[in-house]
Amino acid sequence: MTTSTDERLERLESRLMLTEDLIDALNTTLYRQQRLIDDLQTAVRELVGRLRAVQAGQNDAPLRPEDEIPPHW
Repeated sequence: MTTSTDERLERLESRLMLTEDLIDALNTTLYRQQRLIDDLQTAVRELVGRLRAVQAGQNDAPLRPEDEIPPHW
């Protein structure tokens, strides 16, 4: 191969290595973000369940004045 071809091949190999490193880093980031999203979805489901339970309990329970906080608090 000529020097020009060798240089081009070397540049291409270098760019390929950098691209592979970037793809690996992006895959790692994507994996971590997906785990975080999964954890957040689980937390939201739990909170929705708690909220529904509280709302259902409030609908069944009579209103008590001592449970009400005055507006200036």
